[in-house]
Amino acid sequence: MPPAQPSIYSLLDSLPSVKIVDIGANPIDGDPPYALLLRAGHAEVVGFEPNRDALEVLQQKKGPRETYLPHAIGDGRRHTLHITQAPGMTSLLAPNPDLLNLFHGFPEWSRVARTEDVDTVRLDDVPETAGVDLIKIDIQGAELMALSNAPQRLASALVVQTEVEFVPMYKDQPLYGDIERLLRGHGFLLHRFEPLTSRVVKPMLLGGNIRAGFNQVLWTDAIFVRDPTRLDALDEGQLLRTAILLHECWGSIDLALHFLLAHDKRTGQGLGQHYFAKITGRA
Repeated sequence: MPPAQPSIYSLLDSLPSVKIVDIGANPIDGDPPYALLLRAGHAEVVGFEPNRDALEVLQQKKGPRETYLPHAIGDGRRHTLHITQAPGMTSLLAPNPDLLNLFHGFPEWSRVARTEDVDTVRLDDVPETAGVDLIKIDIQGAELMALSNAPQRLASALVVQTEVEFVPMYKDQPLYGDIERLLRGHGFLLHRFEPLTSRVVKPMLLGGNIRAGFNQVLWTDAIFVRDPTRLDALDEGQLLRTAILLHECWGSIDLALHFLLAHDKRTGQGLGQHYFAKITGRA
């Protein structure tokens, strides 16, 4: 990632705010990439977290522009939730011991403590999510199910951040290629991975660190953005909001500039030129 940049809102005037849907909003992994946008009042967040304890934490800490709902997002049907020893591996899919037993730690973390039946809700059926700009999703292998049943929300979304696995950590789990194919069909292209996560294959172990990775990649967050060669499909506001998300969440100043220049060409404004001058110190 390039060096930290000042907020795009300090560089350009009269920018819109953005709307974010966070599916699996459990704060277990620290601040989300949109945290600064939210704190500055430039984002509205609708989050989903069926884990009661995690939802309570979110409700206690939320600000005026945050809404958190207890729904499990999926295909609208009833499923079995596999609640594992490590909360971060709880999933609508059963853990895959054939794969997980290759690695240190995972046999214990993935042990199913109990199961319960849960009703899932289609994202398209939740009115609070209409007009979403960024979909962030991390639901341990059920991402394809949720996204496949959200064609209306994918039609409005500008960026999708989804966890993807490259190996089947859960039984019958869709992998990166399945999600990439779906999102490409909805007009998205991969922008970046952040970060690639690898783990040690047993019995190798150096320094006692079971999380130290060698070469076996397991998962990452994949960032997908609207195809930058087909910007005629976006209106002026969507071009601006895409640039905002790229700049603020991932520091992707080059691609943000591309969307701003497309906005200038459409409107005759000079936002892209002004942004370029500010970023490069030529103002």
